[in-house]
Amino acid sequence: MLHTVDKKIFTVSRLNQEVQRLLETGFGTLWLQGELSNFSRPASGHFYFTLKDSQAQIRCAMFKGRNRYIDFQPENGEAVIVRGKLGLYAARGDYQLIVEHMEPAGAGKLQAAFEATKRKLDELGWFSQDLKQTVPALPRTIGVVTSPTGAALRDVLQVLARRYRQADIIIYPTLTQGAAAAPAIVRALQQANRRAETDVLLLVRGGGSLEDLWAFNEVAVAEAIKDSVIPVVAGIGHEVDITISDLVADLRAPTPSAAAELATPDGNSLQHRVSAASKALYRANQARLDDSRQRLNQQLARLHLRHPERRLREQAQRADELEMRLTRAWDAQKQRRMSRQQALRARLEASSPAVRLARHQALWQAMEARMRVAIGKRQDRARSRFEIMARALHAVSPLGVLERGYALVRKDGNIVSQVSSLQPGDKITTRLSNGEFSAIVSSTDSLKP
Repeated sequence: MLHTVDKKIFTVSRLNQEVQRLLETGFGTLWLQGELSNFSRPASGHFYFTLKDSQAQIRCAMFKGRNRYIDFQPENGEAVIVRGKLGLYAARGDYQLIVEHMEPAGAGKLQAAFEATKRKLDELGWFSQDLKQTVPALPRTIGVVTSPTGAALRDVLQVLARRYRQADIIIYPTLTQGAAAAPAIVRALQQANRRAETDVLLLVRGGGSLEDLWAFNEVAVAEAIKDSVIPVVAGIGHEVDITISDLVADLRAPTPSAAAELATPDGNSLQHRVSAASKALYRANQARLDDSRQRLNQQLARLHLRHPERRLREQAQRADELEMRLTRAWDAQKQRRMSRQQALRARLEASSPAVRLARHQALWQAMEARMRVAIGKRQDRARSRFEIMARALHAVSPLGVLERGYALVRKDGNIVSQVSSLQPGDKITTRLSNGEFSAIVSSTDSLKP
């Protein structure tokens, strides 16, 4: 009887995946110290190297996204400290360290000392902008504090020769690396201040490791920079290098060449500015000259206008003009007076008594004739109206009624209009058209309607 035994069979890929997971999760982030060997940097920009000590070694990889942050150039045989995580390169089955950070061995202590010094001086106010001096725009003499044999001096001199040849250059030689460098730098700065022959000082040095640049992190150097009465422009190391001297200096440049550029104007640009200013000055002077010439011409014209001979001629012409105006005015006034005299004579003749009497007599005769005509017309109108009114009055007169056969009866002087007002025996008076008579009422009879 056969018994089947369960077997857990892995593929190579799965095994490497499991080992990779165990490596990554089992150890976490590691710090390792060792010596670089087999260092390479292919076109991809990644770092591949071996980290070893006297008894063992481990493969390492540092990818481009991480290695761009390191501030030194790794070389074989250099002792370094790295931080990373264990991993597995599945294609070969090799385990390796994926490096995230790298620094030269021993730089950790120096970095801590740098940070401590930086905090101390910051608390003292040595980095304050209030202490910074203004770098002159057009320095006549430039001092360079650096090593006379270093590349930094050569770079500075090339920049100054290209940009600003007008300035004199004084070199204050000093050590820039090693234990004796800091005191030498302090002496050079103090000597430059005692001699007081420059307008600005360039404190420069080429790139290097933190140990190489340590002299510029010494407090004594920072104090010499702070106490300098001459403005100091610091250009130490590469752009990523920052030292205490950079922070204390009046102006910091990323490189020695940049320090020379910051301390000087561009000669070509300055020449262009001078040329432009010269042209502007010429135009301004030309405009001012034109303005003065114009004002001179105006003054000459005014002087010509005020010349005595010209004024005399003008006065003579003015006198002739006034004389002609006076003559015309006199003739005009004489003509007006003659016209007025004739008008007055005509008015006087028109106002003569004989003329007025004849005019009034003719007026009276005309009015008398008009009055006779008007009176005649008025009498005719009055006569016609009277006749019309007489006829109308006669038509409504009681006498006219009586002539038509009617009678007017009165009793006791009162007109009798109703039979009911009479009684038999009453005495009445009856008026006819040509007289009246009296009668006694014998009887009355009322007419019924």
